[in-house]
Amino acid sequence: MQLRLDQHSPIYQQIIDEFKRAIARGELVPGDRIPSQRELASMVQVNPNTVQRAYREMEQMGITETLRGQGTFIVNDEGLVASIRREMADRALVAFVGEMHALGYGCDEMAEMVRATYRRVIEAGPKDGKAPSSADQGGAPGGEGGF
Repeated sequence: MQLRLDQHSPIYQQIIDEFKRAIARGELVPGDRIPSQRELASMVQVNPNTVQRAYREMEQMGITETLRGQGTFIVNDEGLVASIRREMADRALVAFVGEMHALGYGCDEMAEMVRATYRRVIEAGPKDGKAPSSADQGGAPGGEGGF
């Protein structure tokens, strides 16, 4: 896991968000084992207590479960991926609509701009055959992804 830490949100929250992105994108699936707290702290070079808090919160949120002596796993819950994807989409849409409204765009204008951008970015297809990531588009701080 690689994180580009920003100073605008707590590190433990950025770790949780990175796990959510990995689940939503299918990089992690229910039942997958995730790195131990110590391993992750070493990988992202943060205090182990920070990772411990992130893991505790993910367990309380129902994202992970820890099995004594076996490790920490993404919960086997069929609705988990859909729920996380919807939460992330809602968050992105609220930010997008708020910013576009502040710039003076109305609903119909936003919808047309989204359609045009979708056609340009997705339907036209990138040159390498992969859809661009938010990092490629200059978005989502902390989102290099990859576990």
